[in-house]
Amino acid sequence: MVKITDVARHAGVSPSTVSYALSGKRPISEETRQRVEASIRELGYRPHAGARALASSRSNVVALVVPLRSGIHVPVAMQFAVSVVTTARGHDHDVLLLTQEEGDEGLRRVADTALADALIVMDVQLRDPRLPLLRSLDRPSVMIGFPLEPGGLTCVDLDFRAAGELCVERLAGLGHRVVALVGSPPEVYVRETAFAERVVQGFTAAADRNGLASSVHPCEATPAAARRIAEQMLRGQPALTGVVVHNEAVLEPLIDAFERLGLRVPGDLSVTAICPDELAESLRVPVTSVALPSAELGALAVELLMKKLDGTAVPEATLLPPRLTDRASTRPRDVP
Repeated sequence: MVKITDVARHAGVSPSTVSYALSGKRPISEETRQRVEASIRELGYRPHAGARALASSRSNVVALVVPLRSGIHVPVAMQFAVSVVTTARGHDHDVLLLTQEEGDEGLRRVADTALADALIVMDVQLRDPRLPLLRSLDRPSVMIGFPLEPGGLTCVDLDFRAAGELCVERLAGLGHRVVALVGSPPEVYVRETAFAERVVQGFTAAADRNGLASSVHPCEATPAAARRIAEQMLRGQPALTGVVVHNEAVLEPLIDAFERLGLRVPGDLSVTAICPDELAESLRVPVTSVALPSAELGALAVELLMKKLDGTAVPEATLLPPRLTDRASTRPRDVP
């Protein structure tokens, strides 16, 4: 690893002169500056974050706020994080990951220091208590998620309401008249997490529009909970033939539970899901699904943030349209 002393030796100057060339804190001759810059290029020296901050008044660090609250499916959250980190590195930025459930406190700690130039905020709630602080910060932010009142904020997300509608429309188009949604864990709805609430809104609206009998079932992210929910749904809706799943952790256990109860997928029961493509494709019965574009959303959030850091205007709201892929878990309903 090339150090500042290596650059100084190569350029024939003192380490402090290299530091001044990087930070601009003291004047040096143009000839010396050019010699230092040539040595930096030739040796491939990369200043650490502190030196970059001195030179540009920036830390070149983005804070990613993704509180790992109860009910959050961590593997999907980490897909977002990997996308943010990868895209940020392409812009020569590092990522500070904040995972504690600390609300305003974590944001304030970052805002009151030079830890990060900007923030990306996830796990957005409809009435998110962090919004007033985000609107008042002197540094840019992007939310992956949409609160009820997004004015004055930059928000990106999948259109989860449209995703819920699309799943129902596909089932209705196949002739299914009784449908159910297996949703996120109950605590996710208690917090009014935006993406989960919007799926319910879309599912219910599409079912009503198509005249379908429907029900919504929050489900803990465990196989045992999936078995209980399967039994509960069949007791309450014995004519059930179509299911939408918005809970990655129980997708496979739920299909297994239905089959133990005598319902074959897709022979007796058609299943659609909102989940990552790789999960839908990997199951024993590949599932018709709306893709969760975590990589695209993470990259988009970073790109918008970089534009904001450069003073470029960006749209306040960006909703990605849902994309549904048909697989083996759906088929037309058998009509007696």
